[in-house]
Amino acid sequence: MRVYISADMEGVTGLVDAEDVQPHGRDYERGRRLMAEDVNAAVRGALAAGAVEITVNDAHGPMRNLLPEAVHPAARLIRGRPKQMGMLEGLVPEHDAMICVGYHSRAGAPGVLSHSFMGHEIEDMWLDGRPVGEIGLAHATAAAVGVPVVVVTGDDCACAEAAEWDASVRTVAVKYARDRFAAELRPAEEARAAIEEAVAAGLSAPTAPRVPDPGPGPGPSTLTVRWQSASVATTLLGLPGVTSTDSRTVRAEGALPSLYRQFGVWMRVAASLTNQPPYC
Repeated sequence: MRVYISADMEGVTGLVDAEDVQPHGRDYERGRRLMAEDVNAAVRGALAAGAVEITVNDAHGPMRNLLPEAVHPAARLIRGRPKQMGMLEGLVPEHDAMICVGYHSRAGAPGVLSHSFMGHEIEDMWLDGRPVGEIGLAHATAAAVGVPVVVVTGDDCACAEAAEWDASVRTVAVKYARDRFAAELRPAEEARAAIEEAVAAGLSAPTAPRVPDPGPGPGPSTLTVRWQSASVATTLLGLPGVTSTDSRTVRAEGALPSLYRQFGVWMRVAASLTNQPPYC
């Protein structure tokens, strides 16, 4: 069994603030160690289920958060950027299952450190008219690749968002949001044990590896993004296939996962035009 793990940071056990997840933040070094512990719990669960190959993609911010020596030796780590597929770099049809560790709810939704990809620069996103964030877009793209998402870990709001997208996905709430920068924390050892157990059970279930949710289907999908800055939307209109619905909202059609990769180009354009911190 080949297992793919996409590891974000905002939904990791114990982390609640930008200072925990941003390089140079006063608690970032501690945060990256906690991130590795959640990832390693997922790796142990995959090994218990019989995985023979495990790929971990560091999917947060600079994508150099996980220290190689801190990651379980049974896993191969994809680290650094740029990556053509960003948070899903290295995901291929040969993977039997995908695990999302440390994910968070979408922009504008309740949840610890909620946002969609770029702090507050992205105000809203829709996939085929359906509100979407990192969880939904990752799930839909993985489905298009042919890989089922088996487990999502994060706060209770992220878990609810994942369940709304696909009720068959197992979720592990490692904390319970009190506000965007506050949470009731599950004890660390308990949370990691729950991650390990959920991954082992999800991969060992009689139906695993499961047939992935068909997602948006084999035809083209439509991705719509509302930006905070009109200058980002205006600049993106210079890319082939991008159209506008208003001064700050652009859309494009295409088949996943190619549309996901194109969205990565949008974010690089936006980053070149703005200089805003991820959280405010």
